[in-house]
Amino acid sequence: MTMGIKPRKRASGALGWGAASGAMAALVAVLGAVLGAALAPPAAAGEADDLARVARVLEHMPLIDGHNDLPWELRVRFKGRLSGIDLAADTSKIAPPPGEAALMSDIPRLRAGRVGGQFWSVWVPYDLKGPEAVELTIEQIDLVKRMAAKYPADFEMAYTAADVRRIHHAGRIAALIGIEGGHQIDHSLGVLRQMYALGARYMTLTHMRNTEWADSATEAPAHHGLTAFGVEVVREMNRLGMLVDLSHVSPETMRSALAVSEAPVIFSHSSARALVDHPRDVPDDILRLVAKNGGVVMVNFYSAYISAARNQWDADRAAETARYSSPPSGGLYIGQPERAKAALDRWDSEHPRPVATLAQVADHIEHVREVAGIDHVGLGSDFDGIPDAPQGLENVARFPALLAELMHRGWSNGEVAQLAGENVLRVMAGAEQTAFRLRGLAPSEAALESAPPP
Repeated sequence: MTMGIKPRKRASGALGWGAASGAMAALVAVLGAVLGAALAPPAAAGEADDLARVARVLEHMPLIDGHNDLPWELRVRFKGRLSGIDLAADTSKIAPPPGEAALMSDIPRLRAGRVGGQFWSVWVPYDLKGPEAVELTIEQIDLVKRMAAKYPADFEMAYTAADVRRIHHAGRIAALIGIEGGHQIDHSLGVLRQMYALGARYMTLTHMRNTEWADSATEAPAHHGLTAFGVEVVREMNRLGMLVDLSHVSPETMRSALAVSEAPVIFSHSSARALVDHPRDVPDDILRLVAKNGGVVMVNFYSAYISAARNQWDADRAAETARYSSPPSGGLYIGQPERAKAALDRWDSEHPRPVATLAQVADHIEHVREVAGIDHVGLGSDFDGIPDAPQGLENVARFPALLAELMHRGWSNGEVAQLAGENVLRVMAGAEQTAFRLRGLAPSEAALESAPPP
Protein backbone atom coordinates (compact mmCIF):
# COMPACT_ATOMS: atom_id res chain seq x y z
CA MET A 1 0.00 0.00 0.00
CA THR A 2 1.22 3.48 -0.80
CA MET A 3 1.82 5.25 2.49
CA GLY A 4 1.91 8.88 3.51
CA ILE A 5 -1.05 10.24 1.47
CA LYS A 6 -2.55 13.06 3.49
CA PRO A 7 -6.29 14.05 3.12
CA ARG A 8 -6.83 17.56 1.86
CA LYS A 9 -8.60 20.07 4.07
CA ARG A 10 -12.13 20.76 2.85
CA ALA A 11 -12.56 24.21 1.35
CA SER A 12 -15.16 26.46 2.96
CA GLY A 13 -18.47 26.89 1.12
CA ALA A 14 -20.37 24.64 -1.32
CA LEU A 15 -18.58 23.04 -4.27
CA GLY A 16 -19.80 23.60 -7.80
CA TRP A 17 -20.28 20.67 -10.20
CA GLY A 18 -16.90 21.18 -11.90
CA ALA A 19 -15.04 21.35 -8.60
CA ALA A 20 -16.95 18.37 -7.21
CA SER A 21 -16.32 16.43 -10.36
CA GLY A 22 -12.61 17.23 -10.18
CA ALA A 23 -12.46 16.23 -6.53
CA MET A 24 -14.24 12.96 -7.31
CA ALA A 25 -11.82 12.23 -10.15
CA ALA A 26 -8.86 12.89 -7.89
CA LEU A 27 -10.33 10.59 -5.23
CA VAL A 28 -10.91 7.84 -7.77
CA ALA A 29 -7.32 8.22 -9.01
CA VAL A 30 -5.93 7.96 -5.50
CA LEU A 31 -8.08 4.93 -4.66
CA GLY A 32 -7.08 3.32 -7.93
CA ALA A 33 -3.43 3.79 -7.16
CA VAL A 34 -3.83 2.35 -3.68
CA LEU A 35 -5.86 -0.60 -4.92
CA GLY A 36 -3.41 -1.24 -7.75
CA ALA A 37 -0.51 -1.32 -5.34
CA ALA A 38 -2.39 -3.68 -3.06
CA LEU A 39 -3.23 -6.07 -5.89
CA ALA A 40 0.18 -5.93 -7.63
CA PRO A 41 2.23 -9.15 -7.31
CA PRO A 42 4.98 -8.88 -4.69
CA ALA A 43 8.60 -8.50 -5.81
CA ALA A 44 9.27 -12.04 -4.67
CA ALA A 45 6.76 -13.34 -7.20
CA GLY A 46 8.58 -11.52 -9.99
CA GLU A 47 11.89 -12.96 -8.83
CA ALA A 48 10.35 -16.43 -8.73
CA ASP A 49 9.10 -15.99 -12.29
CA ASP A 50 12.58 -14.96 -13.44
CA LEU A 51 14.16 -17.93 -11.66
CA ALA A 52 11.62 -20.23 -13.30
CA ARG A 53 12.58 -18.80 -16.69
CA VAL A 54 16.26 -19.34 -15.85
CA ALA A 55 15.54 -22.96 -14.98
CA ARG A 56 13.81 -23.48 -18.32
CA VAL A 57 16.74 -21.96 -20.20
CA LEU A 58 19.27 -24.10 -18.36
CA GLU A 59 17.34 -27.29 -19.07
CA HIS A 60 18.44 -26.92 -22.67
CA MET A 61 21.63 -24.85 -22.46
CA PRO A 62 24.53 -25.78 -20.17
CA LEU A 63 25.72 -22.98 -17.94
CA ILE A 64 29.49 -22.97 -18.44
CA ASP A 65 31.76 -21.25 -15.92
CA GLY A 66 35.12 -20.26 -17.37
CA HIS A 67 37.20 -20.49 -14.20
CA ASN A 68 37.10 -22.24 -10.83
CA ASP A 69 40.15 -22.80 -8.62
CA LEU A 70 38.84 -25.64 -6.45
CA PRO A 71 41.63 -28.04 -7.57
CA TRP A 72 44.32 -25.85 -6.02
CA GLU A 73 42.32 -25.50 -2.80
CA LEU A 74 42.04 -29.28 -2.66
CA ARG A 75 45.81 -29.52 -2.98
CA VAL A 76 46.52 -26.92 -0.31
CA ARG A 77 43.85 -27.93 2.20
CA PHE A 78 43.77 -31.70 1.66
CA LYS A 79 47.15 -32.39 0.01
CA GLY A 80 45.28 -33.31 -3.16
CA ARG A 81 43.75 -36.36 -1.46
CA LEU A 82 40.12 -36.74 -2.38
CA SER A 83 39.76 -39.23 0.44
CA GLY A 84 40.01 -36.26 2.79
CA ILE A 85 36.90 -34.45 1.55
CA ASP A 86 33.42 -35.38 0.40
CA LEU A 87 32.53 -33.18 -2.56
CA ALA A 88 29.04 -34.69 -2.50
CA ALA A 89 28.44 -32.84 0.79
CA ASP A 90 28.27 -29.15 1.71
CA THR A 91 31.94 -28.15 1.87
CA SER A 92 31.13 -24.67 3.19
CA LYS A 93 30.76 -26.27 6.62
CA ILE A 94 34.43 -27.29 6.63
CA ALA A 95 36.41 -24.83 8.74
CA PRO A 96 38.82 -22.95 6.45
CA PRO A 97 42.45 -22.24 7.29
CA PRO A 98 42.96 -19.03 9.31
CA GLY A 99 42.36 -15.98 7.18
CA GLU A 100 40.95 -17.99 4.27
CA ALA A 101 37.43 -18.16 2.87
CA ALA A 102 35.21 -21.20 3.18
CA LEU A 103 35.07 -23.34 0.05
CA MET A 104 32.66 -22.00 -2.54
CA SER A 105 32.16 -25.20 -4.58
CA ASP A 106 30.82 -28.72 -4.13
CA ILE A 107 28.48 -31.01 -6.01
CA PRO A 108 25.22 -30.05 -4.22
CA ARG A 109 25.86 -26.36 -4.83
CA LEU A 110 26.96 -26.92 -8.43
CA ARG A 111 23.66 -28.72 -8.93
CA ALA A 112 21.72 -25.94 -7.20
CA GLY A 113 23.52 -23.44 -9.44
CA ARG A 114 22.49 -25.43 -12.51
CA VAL A 115 26.12 -25.59 -13.67
CA GLY A 116 26.41 -27.68 -16.82
CA GLY A 117 30.09 -27.23 -17.62
CA GLN A 118 33.01 -26.18 -15.46
CA PHE A 119 36.50 -25.19 -16.56
CA TRP A 120 38.64 -26.29 -13.61
CA SER A 121 41.82 -24.26 -13.34
CA VAL A 122 44.99 -26.33 -12.92
CA TRP A 123 46.95 -23.27 -11.80
CA VAL A 124 50.28 -23.61 -10.06
CA PRO A 125 52.11 -20.68 -8.40
CA TYR A 126 53.84 -18.36 -10.83
CA ASP A 127 57.08 -18.45 -8.83
CA LEU A 128 57.50 -22.11 -9.76
CA LYS A 129 59.66 -22.57 -12.83
CA GLY A 130 60.96 -25.25 -15.12
CA PRO A 131 60.25 -28.96 -14.65
CA GLU A 132 58.75 -28.37 -11.19
CA ALA A 133 55.96 -26.24 -12.68
CA VAL A 134 55.32 -28.84 -15.39
CA GLU A 135 55.19 -31.71 -12.89
CA LEU A 136 52.81 -29.88 -10.57
CA THR A 137 50.54 -28.98 -13.49
CA ILE A 138 50.32 -32.63 -14.51
CA GLU A 139 49.44 -33.55 -10.93
CA GLN A 140 46.64 -30.96 -10.94
CA ILE A 141 45.31 -32.34 -14.24
CA ASP A 142 45.35 -35.77 -12.62
CA LEU A 143 43.41 -34.34 -9.66
CA VAL A 144 40.64 -33.05 -11.94
CA LYS A 145 40.40 -36.43 -13.66
CA ARG A 146 40.28 -38.19 -10.30
CA MET A 147 37.44 -35.88 -9.24
CA ALA A 148 35.47 -36.88 -12.31
CA ALA A 149 36.22 -40.58 -11.79
CA LYS A 150 35.22 -40.50 -8.12
CA TYR A 151 31.83 -38.90 -8.84
CA PRO A 152 30.76 -40.42 -12.18
CA ALA A 153 27.07 -39.69 -11.60
CA ASP A 154 27.86 -35.99 -11.47
CA PHE A 155 31.01 -35.33 -13.53
CA GLU A 156 32.36 -36.44 -16.87
CA MET A 157 35.51 -35.19 -18.59
CA ALA A 158 34.85 -33.08 -21.68
CA TYR A 159 37.27 -32.18 -24.46
CA THR A 160 35.03 -30.70 -27.17
CA ALA A 161 31.96 -28.52 -27.47
CA ALA A 162 29.99 -31.60 -28.54
CA ASP A 163 31.14 -33.40 -25.39
CA VAL A 164 29.74 -30.59 -23.24
CA ARG A 165 26.35 -30.72 -24.93
CA ARG A 166 26.18 -34.52 -24.70
CA ILE A 167 27.18 -34.60 -21.03
CA HIS A 168 24.68 -31.88 -20.15
CA HIS A 169 21.96 -33.75 -22.00
CA ALA A 170 22.83 -36.81 -19.89
CA GLY A 171 22.33 -34.82 -16.68
CA ARG A 172 25.98 -34.59 -15.67
CA ILE A 173 28.43 -31.69 -15.33
CA ALA A 174 31.09 -31.44 -18.03
CA ALA A 175 34.54 -31.16 -16.44
CA LEU A 176 37.02 -29.18 -18.53
CA ILE A 177 40.64 -28.22 -17.86
CA GLY A 178 42.29 -24.81 -18.17
CA ILE A 179 45.98 -24.03 -17.57
CA GLU A 180 46.34 -20.65 -15.85
CA GLY A 181 49.73 -19.38 -16.90
CA GLY A 182 52.32 -19.80 -19.64
CA HIS A 183 54.98 -20.50 -16.98
CA GLN A 184 53.37 -23.95 -16.67
CA ILE A 185 54.78 -25.17 -20.01
CA ASP A 186 58.39 -24.19 -19.21
CA HIS A 187 58.58 -22.31 -22.56
CA SER A 188 58.36 -25.61 -24.45
CA LEU A 189 55.97 -26.25 -27.34
CA GLY A 190 56.47 -29.97 -26.78
CA VAL A 191 55.14 -29.57 -23.24
CA LEU A 192 52.26 -27.46 -24.60
CA ARG A 193 51.29 -30.27 -26.99
CA GLN A 194 51.40 -32.86 -24.22
CA MET A 195 49.25 -30.68 -21.96
CA TYR A 196 46.68 -30.61 -24.75
CA ALA A 197 46.95 -34.40 -25.08
CA LEU A 198 46.30 -34.68 -21.33
CA GLY A 199 43.08 -32.72 -21.73
CA ALA A 200 43.87 -29.02 -21.25
CA ARG A 201 41.61 -26.99 -23.53
CA TYR A 202 42.77 -23.49 -22.73
CA MET A 203 45.93 -21.83 -21.54
CA THR A 204 46.17 -18.36 -20.02
CA LEU A 205 49.29 -16.84 -21.58
CA THR A 206 50.55 -15.36 -18.30
CA HIS A 207 49.56 -15.18 -14.67
CA MET A 208 50.55 -12.35 -12.32
CA ARG A 209 54.11 -12.14 -13.66
CA ASN A 210 55.59 -11.90 -17.14
CA THR A 211 56.85 -14.99 -18.86
CA GLU A 212 59.94 -15.01 -21.05
CA TRP A 213 57.63 -14.52 -24.04
CA ALA A 214 54.55 -12.52 -22.92
CA ASP A 215 53.75 -9.57 -20.64
CA SER A 216 51.35 -9.81 -17.73
CA ALA A 217 48.86 -7.08 -16.81
CA THR A 218 50.28 -6.88 -13.29
CA GLU A 219 54.01 -6.45 -13.89
CA ALA A 220 56.02 -3.75 -15.66
CA PRO A 221 56.24 -4.61 -19.37
CA ALA A 222 59.32 -6.49 -20.51
CA HIS A 223 58.35 -7.30 -24.11
CA HIS A 224 55.51 -4.87 -24.91
CA GLY A 225 53.28 -7.74 -25.94
CA LEU A 226 54.34 -11.10 -27.33
CA THR A 227 57.87 -11.98 -28.33
CA ALA A 228 58.53 -13.95 -31.50
CA PHE A 229 58.31 -17.15 -29.46
CA GLY A 230 55.05 -15.95 -27.91
CA VAL A 231 53.63 -15.61 -31.41
CA GLU A 232 54.65 -19.22 -32.07
CA VAL A 233 52.88 -20.31 -28.86
CA VAL A 234 49.62 -18.74 -30.07
CA ARG A 235 49.99 -20.29 -33.52
CA GLU A 236 50.64 -23.72 -32.05
CA MET A 237 47.60 -23.37 -29.78
CA ASN A 238 45.55 -22.57 -32.90
CA ARG A 239 46.94 -25.65 -34.64
CA LEU A 240 46.05 -27.86 -31.68
CA GLY A 241 42.60 -26.39 -31.07
CA MET A 242 43.54 -25.06 -27.62
CA LEU A 243 41.79 -21.83 -26.64
CA VAL A 244 44.04 -18.79 -26.20
CA ASP A 245 43.07 -17.21 -22.86
CA LEU A 246 43.91 -13.51 -22.50
CA SER A 247 42.89 -13.00 -18.88
CA HIS A 248 45.86 -11.78 -16.80
CA VAL A 249 47.81 -10.43 -19.79
CA SER A 250 48.66 -6.81 -20.55
CA PRO A 251 46.68 -4.83 -23.13
CA GLU A 252 49.71 -4.97 -25.45
CA THR A 253 49.76 -8.75 -25.16
CA MET A 254 46.01 -8.83 -25.77
CA ARG A 255 46.46 -6.86 -28.99
CA SER A 256 49.41 -8.98 -30.12
CA ALA A 257 47.54 -12.24 -29.57
CA LEU A 258 44.36 -10.96 -31.23
CA ALA A 259 46.41 -9.88 -34.26
CA VAL A 260 47.96 -13.35 -34.58
CA SER A 261 45.23 -15.78 -33.56
CA GLU A 262 43.28 -17.45 -36.36
CA ALA A 263 40.79 -18.85 -33.84
CA PRO A 264 38.41 -17.08 -31.46
CA VAL A 265 40.03 -16.25 -28.11
CA ILE A 266 38.63 -16.19 -24.60
CA PHE A 267 39.06 -14.15 -21.46
CA SER A 268 38.28 -16.89 -18.96
CA HIS A 269 37.78 -14.57 -15.97
CA SER A 270 37.99 -10.81 -16.62
CA SER A 271 35.61 -7.86 -16.24
CA ALA A 272 35.18 -4.40 -17.82
CA ARG A 273 37.91 -1.81 -17.27
CA ALA A 274 35.62 1.07 -18.22
CA LEU A 275 33.71 0.37 -14.99
CA VAL A 276 36.67 -0.46 -12.73
CA ASP A 277 40.16 0.72 -13.68
CA HIS A 278 41.95 -2.44 -12.65
CA PRO A 279 44.63 -3.92 -14.96
CA ARG A 280 42.95 -7.33 -14.73
CA ASP A 281 39.91 -5.94 -16.52
CA VAL A 282 39.46 -5.52 -20.27
CA PRO A 283 39.59 -2.06 -21.95
CA ASP A 284 36.83 -1.09 -24.37
CA ASP A 285 39.11 -1.03 -27.41
CA ILE A 286 40.04 -4.65 -26.68
CA LEU A 287 36.37 -5.56 -26.28
CA ARG A 288 35.78 -4.29 -29.81
CA LEU A 289 38.72 -6.36 -31.09
CA VAL A 290 37.31 -9.44 -29.36
CA ALA A 291 34.06 -8.90 -31.26
CA LYS A 292 35.97 -8.82 -34.56
CA ASN A 293 37.88 -11.95 -33.56
CA GLY A 294 34.66 -13.78 -32.62
CA GLY A 295 35.83 -14.46 -29.06
CA VAL A 296 34.18 -14.20 -25.66
CA VAL A 297 34.87 -12.29 -22.41
CA MET A 298 33.77 -14.33 -19.39
CA VAL A 299 33.05 -11.86 -16.61
CA ASN A 300 34.90 -12.30 -13.30
CA PHE A 301 33.12 -12.04 -9.94
CA TYR A 302 36.05 -10.89 -7.77
CA SER A 303 34.96 -7.87 -5.73
CA ALA A 304 38.00 -5.69 -6.54
CA TYR A 305 37.49 -6.23 -10.26
CA ILE A 306 33.80 -5.32 -10.27
CA SER A 307 33.59 -2.60 -7.59
CA ALA A 308 35.57 0.64 -7.96
CA ALA A 309 35.10 1.37 -4.25
CA ARG A 310 36.51 -2.02 -3.30
CA ASN A 311 39.42 -1.62 -5.72
CA GLN A 312 40.29 1.72 -4.09
CA TRP A 313 39.91 0.26 -0.59
CA ASP A 314 42.28 -2.60 -1.42
CA ALA A 315 44.87 -0.10 -2.67
CA ASP A 316 44.46 2.10 0.40
CA ARG A 317 44.80 -0.86 2.74
CA ALA A 318 47.92 -2.08 0.94
CA ALA A 319 49.40 1.40 1.40
CA GLU A 320 48.55 1.36 5.11
CA THR A 321 50.11 -2.06 5.50
CA ALA A 322 53.31 -0.82 3.88
CA ARG A 323 53.26 2.33 6.04
CA TYR A 324 53.29 0.30 9.21
CA SER A 325 55.74 -2.41 8.14
CA SER A 326 57.80 -2.68 4.94
CA PRO A 327 60.65 -5.13 5.55
CA PRO A 328 63.56 -5.07 5.55
CA SER A 329 63.94 -1.43 6.55
CA GLY A 330 60.73 0.59 6.10
CA GLY A 331 57.57 1.27 8.05
CA LEU A 332 56.59 3.01 11.27
CA TYR A 333 56.56 -0.26 13.21
CA ILE A 334 59.16 -2.32 11.39
CA GLY A 335 60.17 -5.27 13.52
CA GLN A 336 57.18 -4.72 15.82
CA PRO A 337 54.48 -7.01 14.41
CA GLU A 338 52.12 -6.51 17.33
CA ARG A 339 52.09 -2.72 16.95
CA ALA A 340 51.78 -2.99 13.16
CA LYS A 341 48.83 -5.36 13.51
CA ALA A 342 47.12 -3.14 16.08
CA ALA A 343 47.52 -0.09 13.84
CA LEU A 344 46.09 -1.94 10.84
CA ASP A 345 43.22 -3.26 12.95
CA ARG A 346 42.38 0.33 13.93
CA TRP A 347 42.47 1.40 10.28
CA ASP A 348 40.18 -1.51 9.34
CA SER A 349 37.67 -0.53 12.01
CA GLU A 350 37.65 3.06 10.77
CA HIS A 351 37.44 2.09 7.09
CA PRO A 352 34.93 -0.76 6.60
CA ARG A 353 35.54 -2.81 3.50
CA PRO A 354 33.06 -1.87 0.74
CA VAL A 355 30.63 -4.60 -0.21
CA ALA A 356 30.46 -5.58 -3.88
CA THR A 357 27.14 -6.86 -5.17
CA LEU A 358 25.54 -9.18 -7.68
CA ALA A 359 24.10 -6.11 -9.40
CA GLN A 360 27.61 -4.81 -10.07
CA VAL A 361 28.55 -8.08 -11.76
CA ALA A 362 25.43 -7.67 -13.89
CA ASP A 363 26.61 -4.14 -14.74
CA HIS A 364 29.90 -5.53 -16.07
CA ILE A 365 28.08 -8.16 -18.10
CA GLU A 366 25.86 -5.49 -19.61
CA HIS A 367 28.85 -3.29 -20.40
CA VAL A 368 30.65 -6.09 -22.23
CA ARG A 369 27.44 -6.75 -24.12
CA GLU A 370 27.04 -3.07 -24.99
CA VAL A 371 30.58 -2.70 -26.35
CA ALA A 372 31.37 -6.15 -27.79
CA GLY A 373 27.86 -7.45 -28.44
CA ILE A 374 25.64 -10.19 -27.05
CA ASP A 375 27.65 -12.87 -28.90
CA HIS A 376 30.81 -12.09 -26.94
CA VAL A 377 30.00 -12.26 -23.23
CA GLY A 378 30.07 -15.17 -20.80
CA LEU A 379 30.63 -16.11 -17.15
CA GLY A 380 34.01 -16.69 -15.47
CA SER A 381 33.42 -16.65 -11.72
CA ASP A 382 36.91 -17.33 -10.26
CA PHE A 383 35.19 -19.08 -7.35
CA ASP A 384 37.62 -20.67 -4.88
CA GLY A 385 40.36 -18.48 -6.30
CA ILE A 386 39.12 -15.27 -4.69
CA PRO A 387 39.15 -14.25 -1.01
CA ASP A 388 35.51 -13.18 -1.06
CA ALA A 389 32.62 -12.92 -3.47
CA PRO A 390 29.92 -10.31 -4.11
CA GLN A 391 26.83 -10.13 -1.95
CA GLY A 392 24.27 -12.35 -3.64
CA LEU A 393 26.92 -14.34 -5.54
CA GLU A 394 28.64 -16.03 -2.65
CA ASN A 395 29.18 -19.45 -4.23
CA VAL A 396 28.42 -21.68 -7.22
CA ALA A 397 24.80 -22.14 -6.13
CA ARG A 398 24.06 -18.49 -6.94
CA PHE A 399 24.46 -18.45 -10.73
CA PRO A 400 20.68 -18.52 -11.31
CA ALA A 401 20.24 -15.37 -9.21
CA LEU A 402 22.61 -13.52 -11.55
CA LEU A 403 20.76 -14.70 -14.64
CA ALA A 404 17.44 -13.78 -13.02
CA GLU A 405 18.77 -10.26 -12.38
CA LEU A 406 19.56 -9.91 -16.07
CA MET A 407 16.10 -11.16 -16.99
CA HIS A 408 14.66 -8.58 -14.61
CA ARG A 409 16.64 -5.98 -16.59
CA GLY A 410 14.98 -7.11 -19.80
CA TRP A 411 17.18 -9.89 -21.15
CA SER A 412 15.32 -12.47 -23.21
CA ASN A 413 15.59 -16.22 -22.68
CA GLY A 414 17.70 -16.50 -25.82
CA GLU A 415 20.11 -13.79 -24.69
CA VAL A 416 20.54 -15.44 -21.29
CA ALA A 417 21.21 -18.75 -23.04
CA GLN A 418 23.97 -17.09 -25.06
CA LEU A 419 25.57 -15.67 -21.92
CA ALA A 420 25.23 -18.91 -19.99
CA GLY A 421 26.84 -21.23 -22.51
CA GLU A 422 26.08 -20.77 -26.18
CA ASN A 423 28.76 -18.15 -26.74
CA VAL A 424 31.59 -20.17 -25.22
CA LEU A 425 30.41 -23.34 -26.98
CA ARG A 426 30.57 -21.44 -30.27
CA VAL A 427 34.10 -20.29 -29.46
CA MET A 428 35.17 -23.83 -28.53
CA ALA A 429 33.74 -25.11 -31.79
CA GLY A 430 35.53 -22.30 -33.63
CA ALA A 431 38.87 -23.35 -32.15
CA GLU A 432 38.16 -26.95 -33.14
CA GLN A 433 37.30 -25.89 -36.69
CA THR A 434 40.51 -23.85 -36.93
CA ALA A 435 42.53 -26.87 -35.81
CA PHE A 436 40.82 -29.00 -38.46
CA ARG A 437 41.67 -26.42 -41.12
CA LEU A 438 45.30 -26.31 -39.96
CA ARG A 439 45.64 -30.09 -39.62
CA GLY A 440 48.11 -30.28 -42.50
CA LEU A 441 50.69 -28.15 -40.68
CA ALA A 442 53.55 -29.90 -38.92
CA PRO A 443 54.00 -29.27 -35.20
CA SER A 444 56.12 -26.20 -34.60
CA GLU A 445 59.76 -26.82 -33.67
CA ALA A 446 60.31 -23.24 -32.52
CA ALA A 447 62.30 -22.76 -29.35
CA LEU A 448 62.57 -19.76 -27.09
CA GLU A 449 65.97 -18.74 -28.41
CA SER A 450 65.27 -19.47 -32.07
CA ALA A 451 61.63 -18.60 -32.76
CA PRO A 452 61.28 -16.92 -36.18
CA PRO A 453 60.05 -13.31 -36.26
CA PRO A 454 56.29 -12.85 -36.75
